[in-house]
Amino acid sequence: MADDKQTQTYQGYEQGPICPTNDAYSLMLRLIRNCPWNRCSFCPTYKKQKFSIRPVEDIIKDIDLVRTYIDRLRQENALPIAFDQERIHSIYTNFKIRDRVAFNNAVKWYAAGMPSIFLQDANPLIMKPRDLFFILRHVKDCFPQIESIATYARSSTILQLPDGTLEQLHKLGLNRVHVGLESGSNLVLNRMRKGVDRFGHIEAGKRIRQAGIEFYAYVMPGLGGVDLSIEHALETAEVLNAINPDVIKIRTLGISPSTELAHWQLRGMFEKPGDAMIATEVRLMLETLDNIQSRIKSDHILNLFETLSGQMPHDKEKMIEIIDRFFDLAPKDRILYQIGRRMGFFKRLEDMDTSSRMDQVRIACKNYGVTPKNVDQILDRLMMRFV
Repeated sequence: MADDKQTQTYQGYEQGPICPTNDAYSLMLRLIRNCPWNRCSFCPTYKKQKFSIRPVEDIIKDIDLVRTYIDRLRQENALPIAFDQERIHSIYTNFKIRDRVAFNNAVKWYAAGMPSIFLQDANPLIMKPRDLFFILRHVKDCFPQIESIATYARSSTILQLPDGTLEQLHKLGLNRVHVGLESGSNLVLNRMRKGVDRFGHIEAGKRIRQAGIEFYAYVMPGLGGVDLSIEHALETAEVLNAINPDVIKIRTLGISPSTELAHWQLRGMFEKPGDAMIATEVRLMLETLDNIQSRIKSDHILNLFETLSGQMPHDKEKMIEIIDRFFDLAPKDRILYQIGRRMGFFKRLEDMDTSSRMDQVRIACKNYGVTPKNVDQILDRLMMRFV
């Protein structure tokens, strides 16, 4: 909330809870609050939070406030001292209108070179197109140097946009859309209440790409459970083959205790695959990907192989070999890698040879009482820190 009340309704600059990893240094611009769907069984992010669309005038005030701060930072040549807290605080206290959240975002963005903006929260394209156009024009007027504007979106929302909307948004600067496909299996999508089927995902992905917008597709190994593991892998690959996304992001299932999926698990209605089965899923998906030019990224702590990445089809075999090397490990070494990975010590298999923390991993395995029979349960508990 702003330190000085600006109007009767405006409550100050707002920032949503999450953004993609590659937008960590983007300016966060909140267009909507929370998620308009908010029914996915596996997602804890916006549960019990009311959805609303922010007034356009409030969003414009956010943009103008950041521009005011950026202009002053430029005048003060603040870039070399972006982390000089005393001087930054002095600059801040000289403003008539003080909003700490907006100012902190402006300083971080200024220090990063101000290349990009990320529109929050879960699905801003649900706004009226004319409002989106107005906001993006104002963004461009205030910050003509920006190179990238990105957002999250739902496939179902993309399908409801009037003809030409995506093309117009692209002309106004929107050049990357992140969509959580999660799965290409209708059985999995229905069970997880995604609100869209495989054909909706395909059509939405094609529309985004045809508009000239980069399409980041997120898939979730493990989401099919043990019973639908193979179908989940194969049909997800089929959907990706049909779309040919610019980037495929791997986000392994981690079950938050606050989700409906966690309750299903407790009641025996859902069995989460262990690491070995999920690794098999990822391998099967990679094998089935065909005739696409997507980049694969596995840059998340929940993934067993954080550095599994490459350009299809050139790096396909290299990525499969990473998984095969995991299965080639002796069983006790495989467990050491799994525990070390979930504790944040390892990113890749090679780290086991060079890390000074191997003794810590061995001690942790002993303290946790890790055995081949209970390793998956212990790993699930460790993964809860990151969901």
